[in-house]
Amino acid sequence: MLVLDFINVGNGDSILVREMEQEEQKFAMLVDCGHDNLVRDDHMEPLDPRSMRIYAADFLRKRGVSHLDILLVTHFHRDHIGGLARVLETVSVDKMITPYLPPLEMSPIDPDDDMTMPKAARNLLRYEEMYASALRKYGDRIGEIVVYSGDRTETLQLTEELRMDILFGEPALYPRQKEVFDAAYRGERNGYDLVRWAKSLNVASLRQRLYYHGREIVLGGDAYAHMWEAVTATPCDILKVPHHASLSSTTRKLLKMLKPKTAVVCVAAKRPDERPHPYIVSLLKEMVPEVHFTDAVEIPGLVEPVFHESVHLEIE
Repeated sequence: MLVLDFINVGNGDSILVREMEQEEQKFAMLVDCGHDNLVRDDHMEPLDPRSMRIYAADFLRKRGVSHLDILLVTHFHRDHIGGLARVLETVSVDKMITPYLPPLEMSPIDPDDDMTMPKAARNLLRYEEMYASALRKYGDRIGEIVVYSGDRTETLQLTEELRMDILFGEPALYPRQKEVFDAAYRGERNGYDLVRWAKSLNVASLRQRLYYHGREIVLGGDAYAHMWEAVTATPCDILKVPHHASLSSTTRKLLKMLKPKTAVVCVAAKRPDERPHPYIVSLLKEMVPEVHFTDAVEIPGLVEPVFHESVHLEIE
């Protein structure tokens, strides 16, 4: 049985994929690690006392997961890699898959040592150093780190019955990502380049397509709809809606191509930035038989709040 838990980390993504034989874990993969805080610093209103938000690491601990076969990082926004240190403190990992590995032998980046840099550039460096510092501290808990160049679809046979395709954005993005981040570690900080790359992180987000017992699951990362409204977007059974169901995340065209029976939106309730966007939610409600939200999202007339630690799905 394949067990999917879209963890309620509040802001961000963290998805636990396990193949189980009765109560025994045969395989475990975590896709992204959520934010480093359950309440974002740009909207600090108190949590609803009924909230069941949980750090990815705490969710793993509660489920008795002490080892991951694969830890996959889709991209380097804080709401995807902020929880990495907590995760690595909690579990050991056979293989980490990432689109970029920082030069860990070089000195850490202080994102605020040049306050003339644009805030977007400093935040990008902050996220990258958060990622790098977790690897410096807990890298010995990872057996192997695999960096993919992004120039072709990667296909992995995860278990006898579970297969995964890793899909990328435009191939030119990944060498550029390495250039920008490596330069920053060398002390060559170009604010213009950093701001431009900050706007490209979601476009470079990895996507995954899982195949199990004739069922297909698409994990869209934060990739915008326009990137993959193409003939490669074939029907699936379960869709992790990209980019927290923002206005650019999904279109009618993409949903017609994917035809998901179930959609899951990884998003915090009461975000101030229209994520999830009411139009996208209405589109999902119209075109997808079953729609779930990780957090207790409430949109009058569209969505009633549901309090849970994860959206839990099982495939026999």
